[in-house]
Amino acid sequence: MAHALRNAGAISGLGITPMGRIYGKSATEFAADAVRAAIADSGLKHDDIDGLLINAGITGNIGGGITLGLQNYLGLKNLRLLNHMNAAGSTAAQMVQYATMAIANGMARHVVCVFSDAPLTEGSKTGAAYGGAGRIAPRPRGMAGLYAAAGYFGANTGYALAAQRHMAMYGTTQDHFGIIAVGQRQWATMNPMAQMREPITMEDYHASRWVIEPLHLLDCCLVSNGAVAVIVSSADEAKSMAQPPVYIRGMGQGHPGDTGRAGNDAETETGAKIAARTAFGMAGVGPEDVTQCQLYDCYTYTVLVTLEDYGFCKKGEGGPFVEDGKLGPGGSLPTNTGGGELSAYYMWGMTPLSEAVIQGRGQGGDRQAKNDVILCTGNGGTLAYHGALILSPHAN
Repeated sequence: MAHALRNAGAISGLGITPMGRIYGKSATEFAADAVRAAIADSGLKHDDIDGLLINAGITGNIGGGITLGLQNYLGLKNLRLLNHMNAAGSTAAQMVQYATMAIANGMARHVVCVFSDAPLTEGSKTGAAYGGAGRIAPRPRGMAGLYAAAGYFGANTGYALAAQRHMAMYGTTQDHFGIIAVGQRQWATMNPMAQMREPITMEDYHASRWVIEPLHLLDCCLVSNGAVAVIVSSADEAKSMAQPPVYIRGMGQGHPGDTGRAGNDAETETGAKIAARTAFGMAGVGPEDVTQCQLYDCYTYTVLVTLEDYGFCKKGEGGPFVEDGKLGPGGSLPTNTGGGELSAYYMWGMTPLSEAVIQGRGQGGDRQAKNDVILCTGNGGTLAYHGALILSPHAN
């Protein structure tokens, strides 16, 4: 018997602002632009929106960013669903999940899910955008301060250590990471919205500066100003709306926790395993049925370990799995077809979700890939929080 939530909801609207070093607007202004664009895209009227779920980016963590006040800024009245959510990069998938559950239970009809961020300021270096969050946060004392005393700061350090562990355990190489970076840049050359559209080679990858070994600059995601919004509606209503519906066939979350003690393998065993069981089970599919992936790619390593934990290959075999170029254009498993966070734009979990909607509608142009079953994921923390969506243009 099919799961009650399978295909209960569909994504009916999409709004994307210009991305990158776009100055002169606040995160709230970017969010409003994206929401209005999504409403226009869906063919709905302003007053049709009765749900609003908000995810602020890094500026939301340091005293700025979008807040619940976005409702009034947009002039949205009589909402039946409103929340400000943050489970880091997994939030986009979670917003869609909660919107779908609310709609399926008659608690809302058309829910906007929006992410917005504006960490870049004119004249500042890109690295300063996220470095500021660490400088503002109070420093922990006692045992909790050991990480900082050892020089462990920010996401780069945690992901570098995770990648190093995978390399030590399974023989994964720099070339394996480089293949992912080069392949996604190939996709980005076909995406007019991508920030980075110049092709790169493996030589370029290896020549890019170290951030924290084994992560080169080209292993790391971009930083972007901008916003993305999607609208979730019931599947029945979406069928008659302005855009081809992208049905939500499966949903799942996975948050394994990490005490930081010996015996935990949070670096190589992620929440994707938990989310996969739920999402694949709801959708009635498995990894063998997936025709394309839109994976959270804050780092090249994240792509590799996510593929393992969704069962596309065995644990430890992610490197050999990707080395034939199957993730890139012309490959057997098209992945991050817009360029992802590495080459297109960094909107947390909305980056993979926005490309999944474009692909699900068949609107990818030169980069359009087979779209029968799309795996879309979100990841947050240092592989700590995970959300999954199984999307499709087909209702059955």
